[in-house]
Amino acid sequence: MSTLISTRRTILAAGLALALPAHAVDWNEMLRGVLGKPAGQPSASGVDALSNADINAGLKEALTRGADAAVAQLGQKDGFFGNPALKIPLPPGLQKAERAMRMLGMGRQADELVLSMNRAAEAAVPEAKTLLVGAVREMTLEDARGILTGGQTSATDFFRRKTEATLTERFGPIVKASTDKVGLAQQYNQYAGAAAQFNLIDKKQASVEQYVTQQALDRLYTLIGEKEAAIRANPMQAGSDLLKKVFGAVSGK
Repeated sequence: MSTLISTRRTILAAGLALALPAHAVDWNEMLRGVLGKPAGQPSASGVDALSNADINAGLKEALTRGADAAVAQLGQKDGFFGNPALKIPLPPGLQKAERAMRMLGMGRQADELVLSMNRAAEAAVPEAKTLLVGAVREMTLEDARGILTGGQTSATDFFRRKTEATLTERFGPIVKASTDKVGLAQQYNQYAGAAAQFNLIDKKQASVEQYVTQQALDRLYTLIGEKEAAIRANPMQAGSDLLKKVFGAVSGK
């Protein structure tokens, strides 16, 4: 019984640390505070009252809400393009030539490519929802423990591991259909493809669609992690009795 209580305390203390900014958490101090209490004494956070089922279900709900919110935010017009922090820029190879392009009167073509890349990403993101929710639904207790104890990027890492390969395949054709309409994208693909064969550029940048797909997924996974962490940091605002019970027990809210 004491081992079970100690395990729960460890998992939930880690969950609170993951939910807060790194500078706001003294991880070692938090673990000492939770694990240092004898098993027979009540925990001020109420951790002892939680079952493994509560912990697993609470994290699943937080991850599902985070995924839903991220897809809804990015999968709309200007979800990428209208947000400077999420906007996908020109591929690095074109960024280096952008100033010269604008001096030569090619600024409009560069702007068209940036717009088409971001619109393509916005169109592709809704494809992710089913896979992301499915990954959460199939999450095991061991997965949950790994996320709660794995550090600031553990939720992002979980989704990457479970969905990235399939989402890359699904995003590709959608992105290509949009960017192929822009002449500059076709020119980039021609030269970048050749450069990649000689290892002059990263193979992930060998075509506009590969570049946009990777950039879109990077931003999607990062945003999911941020949304999920915000939910756990402020469980009282989530409107869910389960989230309030699980993460409120950790934070004392």
